[in-house]
Amino acid sequence: MRPSAVSHSSMPSGKAYIGWWGDMGGPAQKGIYTYMQSSYKQRAFAGALHGYLFWGYKRIAAQAPYFAIPVAAGYGTYVWAKNKAEYLASKAGHGHGDHH
Repeated sequence: MRPSAVSHSSMPSGKAYIGWWGDMGGPAQKGIYTYMQSSYKQRAFAGALHGYLFWGYKRIAAQAPYFAIPVAAGYGTYVWAKNKAEYLASKAGHGHGDHH
């Protein structure tokens, strides 16, 4: 059995097309076009608030049955359990004998 080869993590040597991490030593690239818009012309949140005010209600209303019913059921269960626990911890609840 022979040992595995040692791996080096040094920079590559020889001819590289574009260089290593911005070390541009290769030939100039041709046929690559980059388009940009001035940062003064960009508006990242243009119309975001307007779109939410007019379309947000419609989106929420469409999803309401999927989250409103479970939330209401959970809240109802919470209120019932809280009231039952308060009653059982009270003097009247101790006298009633309904602990289990």
